[in-house]
Amino acid sequence: MTFNKTFALGGATTVNRLGFGAMRITGPEVYGMPEVPQKSIDVVRRAVDLGVEFIDTADQYGPFTSEQLICEALYPYPDNVLVATKGGLVRFGPFADINNDASPQHLEDALNGSLRRLNRDQIDLYQLHRIDPKVPVEATFRFLRDAQRDGRVRHLGLSEVSVEEIQQAQDFFEVTSVQNRYSIGDRSAEPVLDFCREHDIAFIPWFPIGGGDVGVSTALQRIANEHETGTRQIALAWLLHHSNNILLIPGTSNIEHLEQNMRSADIELDEEQMRTLDNITPTPA
Repeated sequence: MTFNKTFALGGATTVNRLGFGAMRITGPEVYGMPEVPQKSIDVVRRAVDLGVEFIDTADQYGPFTSEQLICEALYPYPDNVLVATKGGLVRFGPFADINNDASPQHLEDALNGSLRRLNRDQIDLYQLHRIDPKVPVEATFRFLRDAQRDGRVRHLGLSEVSVEEIQQAQDFFEVTSVQNRYSIGDRSAEPVLDFCREHDIAFIPWFPIGGGDVGVSTALQRIANEHETGTRQIALAWLLHHSNNILLIPGTSNIEHLEQNMRSADIELDEEQMRTLDNITPTPA
């Protein structure tokens, strides 16, 4: 079976569907600088060399260090590379210490900080990291709409949202992307994926291989053996075949793992293999 290798964000900005997630280029537990920053810089540069045109990050990865390292690796940015970042979460320590803040006051500071760290006049794709239950969602959406109108962001997206929340956001701006947790082993977001496909919205699975754990499946292993590759690469290939609006952002801080992941775009699964993978029982949500 063949699949589209590219997707046009907002119908305007075409990128390769196999991108790179920059969460893991930070220190342990996604906190602080990595022990050897140059290794992370080398991974980002290698990703672009291998054809990555879509890089996903967030201000709270580090916090701030992922954006800084991307800038150091790529500035001045190649014309074909789109950098997406997110705001709306605040970190004060390792991964457990994360709080929502999607107030206009915080997002103003967050967006300006991302522009400064990435050394950009405009963010290619700015995504709301989470809807904040403490803030009227209309206030959050109005801020994002106004930030797009004043030119600080080109495209706008959402993360961890329902179909109803996407529809509510669409009253304020065009939703270009949705980033929900989704993988071969976790398909609880299938209704959101279906809605995004119907409306030509990019669907960006986070944890596309379950954080590296795709589970134990004899069927998955058998198909990996048939393609002389690993189960993680088959799990990524399944996503590419499953829906042409999926943009993948597998993350790593290791060049060898990066190169393995990038080969997923060259795997063509046949109809029988896809039926087998489709029928793998997902982990209950």
